[in-house]
Amino acid sequence: MATLMIECPVCAEVLELTEEDRADLPVGEVIVCDSCHSEMEVTRNDGGEDFELELLGAMTTCPNCDEEFEVTPELLQAAPLTRAQDGVEVALMTCPHCRAKFELELADEAV
Repeated sequence: MATLMIECPVCAEVLELTEEDRADLPVGEVIVCDSCHSEMEVTRNDGGEDFELELLGAMTTCPNCDEEFEVTPELLQAAPLTRAQDGVEVALMTCPHCRAKFELELADEAV
C-alpha cells in the first residue's frame, strides 16, 4: 500500500496519507496540520500522486497566553515587517486575545 507524503505549506511538517486515508478524503474535506493547526482543503483526489490541497487558513499560537488564532490577511497587513536577530523577515504580530506583541516568521507564500 503506497503512502503519499504531503508537506504542510505553512510549517513544512510532512503529512503521511495511506491509500486507506485518502479513500476517506473526498474533494472539499478539510485536513488540519497536527503541527501548526493550519487548515487545508482537498481540491483533488484522483488516486496515485494526483492529490492536491489548498491552504484555507494559517494558525498560530500566542507565546504569551497560549491562545490559538488565525493569521488573517488583515492581521498581516496591520503587522509591521522587520528582521529578526538571525536576519529572517518577521511580522510583528499582536495577539487578538491578550494584545501581546511577538515576532512571527513568514513563509514565502504569506508575504
